[in-house]
Formats: sequence, structure tokens, C-alpha cells
Amino acid sequence: MTVYFIGAGPGDPELLTKKAERVIGECPVCLYAGSLVPPEVVSCAPADARVLDTAPMTLDDTHSEIVAAHAKGQNVARVHSGDPSLYGAIAEQIRRLRAEGIEYEIIPGVPAYAAAAAALGQELTIPEVGQSIVLTRVSMKSTSMPEHETLENFARTRTTLAIHLGVRNLREIERQLTPYYGADCPVVVAYRVGWPDQLFIRGTLSDIQKKVRAEKLTRTALILVGPVLGEVTDFKDSALYDPEMPHVLRPIATVAN
Repeated sequence: MTVYFIGAGPGDPELLTKKAERVIGECPVCLYAGSLVPPEVVSCAPADARVLDTAPMTLDDTHSEIVAAHAKGQNVARVHSGDPSLYGAIAEQIRRLRAEGIEYEIIPGVPAYAAAAAALGQELTIPEVGQSIVLTRVSMKSTSMPEHETLENFARTRTTLAIHLGVRNLREIERQLTPYYGADCPVVVAYRVGWPDQLFIRGTLSDIQKKVRAEKLTRTALILVGPVLGEVTDFKDSALYDPEMPHVLRPIATVAN
């Protein structure tokens, strides 16, 4: 018996990987985070499968379902939104599985920041503009952040930030980031990426809070901050395809006539 932690992607059922779809279709028990994973994602489960929305359940509840399935030798599809390695709350589940000798496997999914970039039609790592991305969150009602992992510390690098769970704290985000990025730094708030009602709000650190408040968004949004999100056209081409830059698969430099 194996518990499969499956990344469902941000919401679009077509972003489910082939492996994830196959495993869900083979498991007699399917536990999915219904607040963030649409039912269509798990519609490929067997017709007689035990399919439960875990949104109203506790960790004890979901673990009891897994233990019961283990006693019957039934595999479990534990479906999470995005990629389970990012804020998937799987660490505490894995701790219990290891303690009880229950096997598990993780199947990755498309993370929200990648789906947001695709929907925006852009790359997040532009040569000499931004080459790093920090995935982080703010505390709010969730567990506290480690002492050294502060927005201010990340802001000192002026790298691209992907901030989770912070849409209700935009004023504080603006206060902490503006001294480092500037008030006119581009910001995108991506709401329910991959769902039919997805929404992208573009602005700057100085006006994004007002724009988001006008749309009455309070949850399920990702905040992207950084110069790469602006109308960047004056940047150097990547060396990857530079004819004057040979590499192992193109060992001889070529110069156009």
C-alpha cells in the first residue's frame, strides 16, 4: 500500500500530469483539498472509489482515512493544489506515515508561480534584469516565519518575489518593500490561477493595494513583485543561443557574415 501525494497544479485540470492522472485513476481512495482543487481534477478516480474533500477535515481525520486504507491494502491518492513541495502541508503527514511504516511517494505538480507566468505570457528570469526568484509567504494566521526569513531581508536582493498568503497584508508588504524596490516597482496579483474566474491585477507597489481592494480579493492570490514584471525590452540576449558562445553541444563558434 502506498500514499501518493499528488500535485494537482493551480486549478486547470489539463495541467495535471499524465502520471498524476494515471495514479488517481488507479487508487480506490482519493483525498483531495477541495478548497483549492476543483472536483474535475479528481473526476478520473475509479467510479467506486472513496473520494473525500478534505477541506472540512483535520489532520487526524485525513490520517485516519489513510490508516483505514492501509489496513485494507488500498492505495491512497492524496491530492494537493499546485506542487506539494510548496506550502503543501505534507511534511506533517509524512512524519506520521514514517512513524507507522506506511510507504509514500510524491508526484510533483505545476506550481502557481509557473502557471501565473505562463498566463501572463512572460519569462521570470530575464538576463541582467532578474535571474532569481524567492518563493515566500507572510505569517498572517498561519505559522510564524523563521526569524531570518523576512520580506526585508529578501528585499535587499531586489530579486523577484513570489509571495503566498499575503493578499490581505498588501499595505505591510508595500511598506517593507518600497525602500528597496521603489514605489514604481511592478507588481502582479494573480487570483485563482488556472480557474475559470482567474484574474490578474497589474500595478506598482504604490497602487496595488488600492486596486486589489477595489476587486475585493481576500484570499487565493499570489503576489509577484520585481522589475521583470514590467515592460522590459532593453535586455541582453541569453548566451545560450549566441553564435559567438560555443558550448558542449555547439563546440564551434559561428559568426554571421
